[in-house]
Amino acid sequence: MAIHPRVQDLVQAFLHNVDSEAPGLVEGLYLTGSVALDDFRPHSSDVDFVAVTARPLTDADLDALRRAHARTRSQVRRPQFNGIHVTWDDLTEDPMSCGPVASVLGGRFKEKDTAEINPVTWHVLAERGVTARGPVPVELAVWDSPASLRDWSLGNLDEQWRRWRAKAGRLVSPRGLAVLGSLAPSWSVLSVSRLHFTLATGEITSKSGAGAYALHAFPDRWDRIVNECLRIRRGSRLPSLYANALARRRAALDYIEMVLDDALAPRLA
Repeated sequence: MAIHPRVQDLVQAFLHNVDSEAPGLVEGLYLTGSVALDDFRPHSSDVDFVAVTARPLTDADLDALRRAHARTRSQVRRPQFNGIHVTWDDLTEDPMSCGPVASVLGGRFKEKDTAEINPVTWHVLAERGVTARGPVPVELAVWDSPASLRDWSLGNLDEQWRRWRAKAGRLVSPRGLAVLGSLAPSWSVLSVSRLHFTLATGEITSKSGAGAYALHAFPDRWDRIVNECLRIRRGSRLPSLYANALARRRAALDYIEMVLDDALAPRLA
């Protein structure tokens, strides 16, 4: 797989900085997310990572990682470098028992967070992870459970995405206004489609792959909003398929509600 030059520059900058701050600390570095799924888009994608150490992090380690990420962010502003710091042992066990770990989300370093500690991250690493340092993922015996992947996907739709849809439905709110833009509708429509794909197939796909799946999985009436979100994802300069942002926002919210109902109806029956 060819890695985009921006991704290569970012990874090399981080490895140089972390080795300068804490030599030998990071023994493994793997790329997941859109890079691993061959759907990296320079105008909108982040670079997701899993960094691995031999032992739990000390306070001194955390300080060094904070500095390394800050230096990297000052050198390479885009794309963002978001991910988690775990141990080799963590990867062999159920991520839901891992507990909070040091992470970077939205460019912010956090000493303890659980946002990306989930079966999706472990599954993508095991199946598609891109090695920047360390053994290839197939040699790591990364924990991977189809049942847990399904349960987590259902829970994510039922909890996170139902709340997201409710808040986005209020126009005069930060989230409601964000959906008047282009990136928020595209990200949300394709994200819920990815989860639906996982429930249907037991596998993980990219956002673009989820859009292609949605065009076949759902009635034709939803093709317009899916194609609009794919257009945005691809950075196309073609005009919008909608007359205005309000019409696109309404279509995106209706689509998300449909996917939620379709995915969760069997669970609630």
